Amino acid sequence: MISVKNVSKTFKMKDGGEIKALDDISLEVSKGEILGIIGVSGSGKSTLLRILRGVESFDSGEIIIDDVDVKFDSNPYYFRKLREATAIHLQRSFGLWSETALQNVVRKLNGAKYGDEGLTDFNFAYDEFEEEAREILKVVGLEEKADHFAPVLSGGEKQRLIMARQLAKKPKVLLLDEPATMSCPKTKQDILNAIKNINKELGVTVIVVSHLPEVHLYLSDRLVLMEKGKVVDEGTPKTIIPKFITDMDAPEPPRESGEIGESVIKVANLDKKFVLLKGGNVLKIEDINFDVNEGEIISLIGQSGAGKTVLLRMMAGLEKPDAGDVLFKLNEDWVDMQEPGINRMKVRRKLGFMHQEFALVHHATIKDQIAGRLGVKGENVISNAKKVAKELDISEQVLDLLYQLTDLPETEAKVKLEKVGLTPDILGELFPSFPDTEVKKYAEPVFKALDLPMEILERRSYELSGGQKVRATLALILTSQPEVLILDEPFGDLDPITLRIVSNSLKRINKQFDTTILMVSHHVDFIEEVSTRAILMEEGELVMDGDPHRLSEEFIKRCKADYLIGFEELRQQLAGD
Repeated sequence: MISVKNVSKTFKMKDGGEIKALDDISLEVSKGEILGIIGVSGSGKSTLLRILRGVESFDSGEIIIDDVDVKFDSNPYYFRKLREATAIHLQRSFGLWSETALQNVVRKLNGAKYGDEGLTDFNFAYDEFEEEAREILKVVGLEEKADHFAPVLSGGEKQRLIMARQLAKKPKVLLLDEPATMSCPKTKQDILNAIKNINKELGVTVIVVSHLPEVHLYLSDRLVLMEKGKVVDEGTPKTIIPKFITDMDAPEPPRESGEIGESVIKVANLDKKFVLLKGGNVLKIEDINFDVNEGEIISLIGQSGAGKTVLLRMMAGLEKPDAGDVLFKLNEDWVDMQEPGINRMKVRRKLGFMHQEFALVHHATIKDQIAGRLGVKGENVISNAKKVAKELDISEQVLDLLYQLTDLPETEAKVKLEKVGLTPDILGELFPSFPDTEVKKYAEPVFKALDLPMEILERRSYELSGGQKVRATLALILTSQPEVLILDEPFGDLDPITLRIVSNSLKRINKQFDTTILMVSHHVDFIEEVSTRAILMEEGELVMDGDPHRLSEEFIKRCKADYLIGFEELRQQLAGD
């Protein structure tokens, strides 16, 4: 049904360089097949998918889907034919109407037939499309959510609704780019089941790009392995997966349990309630109590919406609880993270927070970004900021609130500044960058622990690979050697080979600098490999606390994540061999 013949694609860089994304790719896909494509970041998987979709040109070769034949020099009419034959679902795409799930699909069916999805009044379309829309929702497992308002659906439900809207176009081929990579195991299982059902019930041919072996083992009939723009092997998932992970680094030894110190954070009776205008109470965190000990690596695990991110933000003083306390140990004193002032600034200086939506500054060198980070977290930052604040007639409480913004994602910090009539320039005045001469001294031990070459200091973010970007961002946060590091699922879309490099780096950081680490992750094997302790949350409650292996097994059972159970069996088999 699909034939890719000798397709090549080279991207021209602004500096005159070139990146060969695809190098003479050829493959065949049978009608009704689920074909998986696996490879590390940068191997060309997504580029191939975009070419199959008809939204990316190519330099040589030919694409055939049924009776649509597109060569590299074909006119735009044939590329449009490719777009008519295919539908694509992107991992981070949430383009939905603020209406019910049923209305979203009816709109798409109406638009696919008559060319206008954006009609204000389309009630007339129900007579023609309601029954078909309900059947499509049933295929993706959303029949019971037909009358639910789309914005209050869970992340996984939104992704399945987007798939339903794609199916309304009646594509011959469904292209999936990293489906559910960032989701929790329960959400991922629901999405994978929906994909299987689409393939089985509607006979749609599926091409799925993912760097997660467990996804392909559960989903794919056949698996293609890509490296550096080439197809290097293909076969069953059970034969290709071992070849994909064969070059993975060996795991770094874990920290000894006897090296864990005394309590450095106390969380007591923490409550927080969130309410949506439509949908009622969506999250209620109640009576959370636990201590964090020096040198621990603690993973918060739980399904999407369990309250993990909110808990981390409350612990870091970025979110105010309705009740309860978070106390950080500062020398021999305990500091309340709800009380603005110099003591909280001193705690925050020793705290690093890496958000899920982390981003490097696109055109700045890593060296310049580290200089800025040291300006925020360096040893004499607070005393210098107090002098400047006094000159600007800024109180210590307001200075602390401004300092808090340096731990927020850039866009969130900018919005908060705009609300009080300030610009980001005020942060530059209070916390000026370190001189270049100091940067290398601070960066060298951290770069060594993260296995990053020092040459990366002179590079810009767009010159780094995906794995290097993650470790460079970690380097920014770690250069000031924080005592506590908080990681809110920043590694969700890394391939397992790169994730092992990051895993080893975190364990080295933990041991060499005695850094206490709190993190959220949906990668169960990563949690088991890195953590000294795990905490399981469900619907805002802390339900289990203890051994990461035991809690991970319990989490998989509660999620009914069959795809992980099958992959664990394969891993044990490979270990036995």
